[in-house]
Formats: sequence, structure tokens, C-alpha cells
Amino acid sequence: MIQPFTPEPIRYVAADGVPLRTLPPAYTPGRLRELHAQMLRAREFDRKLITLLRQGRTTFYAQSSGMEATQVGLASSIRVGHDWVWPYYRDHTLGLALGVPMFELLSQCLGTNSDPSRGRQMPHHFAARAQNFVSVSSSIASQVPPAAGNAMAQKYLGTDEITVTTFGDGATSEGDWHAGLNMAGAAQAPCLFVCENNQWAISTNLKAQTASETIHVKAKAYGMPGFYVDGNDIVAVTEVCTHAAGWVRAGNGPALVECLTYRVGSHSNADADAEKSYRTREEVQEWLGRDPITRVEALLSHLGHPVDAAERAELIARTHREVDEEVRRAEATGQPDWRIVFEDVYADLPGHLREQERELRAEQTAGHSGGRV
Repeated sequence: MIQPFTPEPIRYVAADGVPLRTLPPAYTPGRLRELHAQMLRAREFDRKLITLLRQGRTTFYAQSSGMEATQVGLASSIRVGHDWVWPYYRDHTLGLALGVPMFELLSQCLGTNSDPSRGRQMPHHFAARAQNFVSVSSSIASQVPPAAGNAMAQKYLGTDEITVTTFGDGATSEGDWHAGLNMAGAAQAPCLFVCENNQWAISTNLKAQTASETIHVKAKAYGMPGFYVDGNDIVAVTEVCTHAAGWVRAGNGPALVECLTYRVGSHSNADADAEKSYRTREEVQEWLGRDPITRVEALLSHLGHPVDAAERAELIARTHREVDEEVRRAEATGQPDWRIVFEDVYADLPGHLREQERELRAEQTAGHSGGRV
């Protein structure tokens, strides 16, 4: 039985891959292999995006390496296209696990014509209509109050949808975070709050942010259960998030899940020297020893179904081929046309903007005679 407010993170599998309790029947070797493939795909996507950054083909990216079990495990608890997701800016692994096409995600990162946001949003701030995946925002915790409001609307309308919102540990220091949880608790709204506690808010560690020993205990103040889980244990995250989502769907009000994990990379490409600036190599190495992908591989070996070197290499190569192909497809669509500046905001374009459009069209005509205007 999964209990709230445990003093230690809930675990099903130790760092060496040995089960700490009987695994639920759903975790067959085949299912574990599927979860492993999703996590490895996300890890290699990270690596390829860093290459695109260094080539100057995109300008911003926030890695999720080390956090794959948290996001893939959470995805298993979400009814795709039915529940609503208000993510934070490190959630591309969650998006991929929910079925957001890699082509759309890369198009957004590259700002091409195939970007569903039409090049308007900063790179790596994507949305996905089919998955009810709301646009990523850079403003810390700004997604939390609207997610609470979304859940309040779901309750008012009597739907069976729930809202899931994610955030890092740094977001819990923001007033928006507390306002969102307070309103959801007061309204008993069907909202699942998930803290991806990677222990560093840019260069500020958790101990410098709060006197609380953990994040999940804060749920007590807002009248909801708080669950604490080892975020590098794919089985534990899946089980705890599924349980918490079930609690919310049953009409019991909101719940908070804290997934204890670690970002082994930098905060973003604007923070490329994390080890020298604010954390030690020893700390990073310690967490590399708890790697979620290595852990599920060790579990499969323990169960007698190891992932051999050739299989792993093929999974990596397949992701690299996929990224390369989707980048080529996206870049082939070209850059967004200047006309989009005037589109998708007003149903009827105001007069002053019509005048600006005429002026810009004349400039484009003069500067590109014979071209598309």
C-alpha cells in the first residue's frame, strides 16, 4: 500500500537493480524494456540537442539527463489527450513519452515553418494540442496557478479529466507555487502537483531555499496528501504517480508528489560550467551511480533478461538517426514568413496594424523584387 508522508522516498528497486519488494505483475521484462527504450531515447535526444546548440542551429536548451525515470514514470499515469498537462521547461522527456512527435518538438526548437508555434516562442518552449500539453513558460512557477484554475474548471464542469502540473524544486520558493496549491486545496480541485526535485535551482541548492526537510511535507499546509518517491526508480515513480492520479480522479481533491532525482547536466546552455561554479565533481559522480537508465538495465539483468551491448547500441543509433532525419525535415520547411507577425492574434486586424502590414509589404516588395511577397 502506498502511503503519503513517508520519511524516506518510496523505492521498489535499489540502485544496483535488486528489487526491494515484489514487483507488480505489470512489470514484465517486455514492459521494462519499453520503459528503458523510452528513457534511453530521451537521453540521446538530449545529447543530439546539445550538438545542435553547438552548431548554432538553436539557441536554448535545458537538459533532462538523469531525470528520465521521473518523467517517463509520470507519463504512465496520464491519460493522453484527456487529462491536461501544465509542464515546466525541462519536460521534453515527458512530452516525448506522451507521444508528442519529435518532428514538432524539433521544429519548435529550430523555429522553422513546421513549428506549431510558428517561431513565436523561445526555443524548447513547446506545446502540443493533441496531448493537451500546454505551452512551456520560462517564468518559474507561472504554470502552477493556471493549472489549479484549469482543475477548478474541470470540477465545475463535472468532467472526469484531471490536471497535472510539474515544476522543479526552485519553483516551490515562488509565491505562485503556494498560491496555486492553496487554491487547489481550498477548492478540492482535481490537480496532481509533481515536483521534479533535481536539487538545484540554477546555482541554489535545496537547503538554501527552504528549512523543510522535504518538499512533499508542504502538502500538509494545503490539505492534500504528499507522496515522496525515488525519482530515479522507474517502477516506484510509475506506481506512486499512478496511485496519486487515481486519488485525484476519485474526487478526493489534489495531491502532491515529490520525485527525488538529479540533473547531471547544466541548468541550461546558459549555465555550462556547473561543476566548477557551484557543485562538486564528487556530488555529480555520486548521482551518476544512481543513474535511472543503468538501474533498469541492472534490474533486467537481475531478472535474467539483460540488455546486451549490441541492443543498447542499436537503440542509441536509432534515436540518432531519428533526430537527424527530423531535423532535416524541419529545416527543409524553411523559416517562418514575415506575415505571421500580423496573424493569430486578432480576429479582425486593427487599422494601425493593417497600415504597418502595408508598409512592410512595400518594403519587402522593394527589397525582394521577383520574390514571394
